Amino acid sequence: MFVAQELRKKNIAEYLLYMWQIEDTIRAFDCQLRRIRDEWVAQYNYTDEQKEEEIDWFGNLIRMMNQEGCREKGHLQINKVTMQTLIELHEQLLQSTKFPFYNAEYYKVLPFIVELRNKGANKEENEIETCFNTLYGVMLLRLQKKEITPDTAHAVKEITTFIGMLSDYYHKDKTEGLKFED
Repeated sequence: MFVAQELRKKNIAEYLLYMWQIEDTIRAFDCQLRRIRDEWVAQYNYTDEQKEEEIDWFGNLIRMMNQEGCREKGHLQINKVTMQTLIELHEQLLQSTKFPFYNAEYYKVLPFIVELRNKGANKEENEIETCFNTLYGVMLLRLQKKEITPDTAHAVKEITTFIGMLSDYYHKDKTEGLKFED
């Protein structure tokens, strides 16, 4: 919860990837709050009050996962809404003439997105979702200490720059408001 709160304020892309990781963590503990408390939260150097807050947060996420039918796979509605917000911002940035650097970065990364989408199971997936799924997949490969090919590493570097730019625009829109029109 504490990490999520900080990431949400600073970097929406990292926040979303973190939340996906939390969903998978909950699944790894079979959606059992007792196990998460004893095996996950207990390892952190939190005060008792912080541990209780963290346990409550996990409990709420487990309840939502059960209610939303994503115990086995999929994403929580709160994460889907965040993704949709990023997709909509992406579309606004592309449609505006005021963000030429974003457009240039998008067209630089588009061939990677197309290639990755064609390799994936869902060829109708939104481009931003493809980017996030790629970043998350590579993160999991790294955690498992599996090899990442040089081509994949290059694609991920470009996608990371692009998603970082989108995240920066999200933050700017939330704090200052972006002007898409003259």
